Amino acid sequence: MADFVGAVDQGTTSTRFMIFDHAGNEVAKHQLEHAQILPRSGWVEHDPVEIWERTNSVIQNALRHKNLAAEDLAAIGITNQRETTVVWDPRNGRPYYNAIVWQDTRTDSIAAALERSGQGDVIRRKAGLPPATYFSGGKIQWILENVDGVREAAEQGHALFGNTDAWVLWNLTGGPDGGIHATDVTNASRTMLMDLETLDWDDELLGFFGVPRAMLPSINPSSDREAYGTARTSRPLRAPIPVTGVLGDQQAATVGQVCYAPGEAKNTYGTGNFLVLNTGTELVRSQHGLLTTVAYRFGGDPAVYALEGSIAVTGSAVQWLRDQMKVIKDAAESETLARTVEDNGGMYFVPAFSGLFAPYWRSDARGAIVGLARYNSNAHLARATLEAICYQSRDVVEAMEQDSGVHLDVLKVDGGVTANDLCMQIQADVLGVPVSRPVVAETTALGASYAAGLATGFWQDTDELRTHWQESRRWEPEWSEDRRQQGYADWKKAVERTLDWAKVE
Repeated sequence: MADFVGAVDQGTTSTRFMIFDHAGNEVAKHQLEHAQILPRSGWVEHDPVEIWERTNSVIQNALRHKNLAAEDLAAIGITNQRETTVVWDPRNGRPYYNAIVWQDTRTDSIAAALERSGQGDVIRRKAGLPPATYFSGGKIQWILENVDGVREAAEQGHALFGNTDAWVLWNLTGGPDGGIHATDVTNASRTMLMDLETLDWDDELLGFFGVPRAMLPSINPSSDREAYGTARTSRPLRAPIPVTGVLGDQQAATVGQVCYAPGEAKNTYGTGNFLVLNTGTELVRSQHGLLTTVAYRFGGDPAVYALEGSIAVTGSAVQWLRDQMKVIKDAAESETLARTVEDNGGMYFVPAFSGLFAPYWRSDARGAIVGLARYNSNAHLARATLEAICYQSRDVVEAMEQDSGVHLDVLKVDGGVTANDLCMQIQADVLGVPVSRPVVAETTALGASYAAGLATGFWQDTDELRTHWQESRRWEPEWSEDRRQQGYADWKKAVERTLDWAKVE
């Protein structure tokens, strides 16, 4: 029997391949960044061909690093940046347009028109999502309406859609030579096109966006032995390996954090922040700006649902400090610089670069730095950036408690930003609850591996997976209640200053 399971983690800024052993320990990893294409304000794109080439490279290099062969892997899972939309020609594998990234805001007029027509209420009821630039449906519509020839190609069956999981899967399983065009319920639940109750594409929703059903991938469980075919490309895999798990990145992190019971929650800190609360097999309709989504579905078991608070810009705000503002040279320096001051000096930074996501859903918002005084320095800006990550998470926690009645006793955290100890301490201070980081902080890839391994019997059940989870570090709140409440009140005032800035037609 093979000793390992692998996972492709196709993220917003990079793609990695990680290999795990039976105890859930990381054995090997390779990671490559890809270009962020910014054609104009509010537009964010990726090159799908570059993403596929990076995927090939990271698999090859991770295996080579540990002198492993394809036969050493029992299965492969795929996890991905959700909502990022690719439309390609199945005859040759060429994308018709760059991937439109989840952060992109060009479809704000489409979302606004849906609200004005009353169709937004139907989307909320059926798909569990508000009409917003975030999701895939409007991006598909934009490509169909604005890229020459795509509408005609789609109607003739010569255009396929997928989030990046489907794009990677199709290429990994053969591409134009018999590639599998499929996705899982978690990714499908992020399109505004799937009915959460039937777990199938909905004709009424497709009609709202003018999307032909033939473009869409089949919807499968997140963990399935047969649905996703085998990875059989000559490079880098010289032997067929079953692809048996697919999960959107935040759902994968939920699985990796072993949040399998209703009321269990995790927060992932990456390009954005994503707080997910397991609600079991019950569909909980949010009344406070959260998303109702599918958490996972294993084999023939019923789907497990979740409430999610999606925040567009958190880790990417640190990246902005590095790349655009040149305030820091690398992400780690944000902590070093922020530690040189005791507080934010009255400065608040709301990084609404793509509008505000949960719980506000305001595409008219834009980033703002408020409270500036002559006294403030780049160190205060660095600290305000870390605090923005944490205050946005509190916004979501407040909404989640109102929707579900669940009060968090501890917040499980994962993702790259959790390496920033100061940020995690601020998070505990802002929330007033302990923050817990696991030994394996990159739980997105781990969750995809778990889904793949469960399908093949590499792991027996979720009870076995629970035994793998171990805490690496815990941060306890240190702020007084007065400081906590005053800081949050000032944050809310700062958020108000970002609204009604961009014109939404």
